[in-house]
Amino acid sequence: MTSLSRIKAHGRAFSHIAAFHPELTALRRDLHAHPELGFEEHYTAQRVVESLKVCGVDEIHTGIGKTGVVAVIRGRSNMSGRMIGLRADMDALPMTEHNDFAWKSARPGMMHGSGHDGHTTMLVGAARYLAETRQFDGTAVLIFQPGEEGFAGAKVMIEDGLFDRFPVQSVFGMHNWPLMRPGTVGINPGPMMAAADRITIEVSGKGGHGAHPYQTVDPVLVSAHIITAVQSIVSRNVRAIDSAVISICAMQAGDLGAFSVIPGKATLVGTVRTFNPQVQAMVEKRLQEVCSGVALGLGATAHLNYERIYPATINSRDEARFAGDVAQKLVGHDHVDRNMDPSMGAEDFSFMLQVKPGAYLRLGQGAENGVGSCVLHNSRYDFNDEVLPLGAALHASLVEHGMPLAAGAHEGHTRVASANAGANTNTTTTTTTTSRSEA
Repeated sequence: MTSLSRIKAHGRAFSHIAAFHPELTALRRDLHAHPELGFEEHYTAQRVVESLKVCGVDEIHTGIGKTGVVAVIRGRSNMSGRMIGLRADMDALPMTEHNDFAWKSARPGMMHGSGHDGHTTMLVGAARYLAETRQFDGTAVLIFQPGEEGFAGAKVMIEDGLFDRFPVQSVFGMHNWPLMRPGTVGINPGPMMAAADRITIEVSGKGGHGAHPYQTVDPVLVSAHIITAVQSIVSRNVRAIDSAVISICAMQAGDLGAFSVIPGKATLVGTVRTFNPQVQAMVEKRLQEVCSGVALGLGATAHLNYERIYPATINSRDEARFAGDVAQKLVGHDHVDRNMDPSMGAEDFSFMLQVKPGAYLRLGQGAENGVGSCVLHNSRYDFNDEVLPLGAALHASLVEHGMPLAAGAHEGHTRVASANAGANTNTTTTTTTTSRSEA
């Protein structure tokens, strides 16, 4: 891990937040030790609420999208009437952690293997800074989202009225990226993550004795031909300048204890990743044709179930340019990649970008040589605590630069009193006396 002195950043937000870096580290490690799966983030949401109360935000709303939390912070003025959303995901993964440090997961079979503990902590850090300084004109809406890892928590929050209750003009999110050095930021003005679709192929044949295959229609053989044939779809139907991936990742057929029994059915499971909706539709159509055609040619039948799980995460051009400018002010031109290659991974922030303009950024957190020493979804992954102040400052700077105070506005750092400060709307959570060090 790099030392904080190696992370070069400019501006008031970074220097202010760096002063409470130890508190952020303590919170992040506490969240790491107590991972929770999608829509079960009760402890995490409670810790977020406790911290937000200490930060002095104006409103706290809980239970949005089941376990989601939303904080509202009003700026020094509201002449613009603008509202910007910042989002962090809170959930962990269903995997066993193999680290040995003191803050490793205390819950068997659950682990923060993607850094959502760090994302949550960075947004709490931004909340504290924004509530203490309020150097912006408008309203900041901080969205702590549950269920990103396969539960479409962003979609659930939207369906639960997130943007009806908090009508932001734009929304921003970010994810740590171990393949980038600490102190760097990546973005592009278009696709950042692919659409993620699940495919299930049910192959039906005729079972029988392995010594007499001529009396059967072998679904294992048919499945093998389908697995090979579907790989021709990308190479022969998708333009070279487009991108698509088809992966058959699992196959289930027969009984391992019955070595001489040809089963009657086989099931294939896999994923399709695309960026372009037209390519996505074409791949689905060709999968239907190839699977049924290959099976028919071998005397079997095949049924394809195609599920569209997450849409592609596509940044809006103006917001991506703006976010890149903000990042550049923080870390300098040489440390911002404005044309970052998209990932074929998926992200449910895509649902928010379907209804609101916005941008999704990557925050470098890997080894100094840029090679990820702790890749995502790995049992030995851990978030790099040294980047916490930078990520929090990037969140806060999006608000300050997106909703700047009018020229001549008071620039002091005295907190603006608010009649609603610390109010907790739509929640039955009891206020807990918490020291500043826990924020």
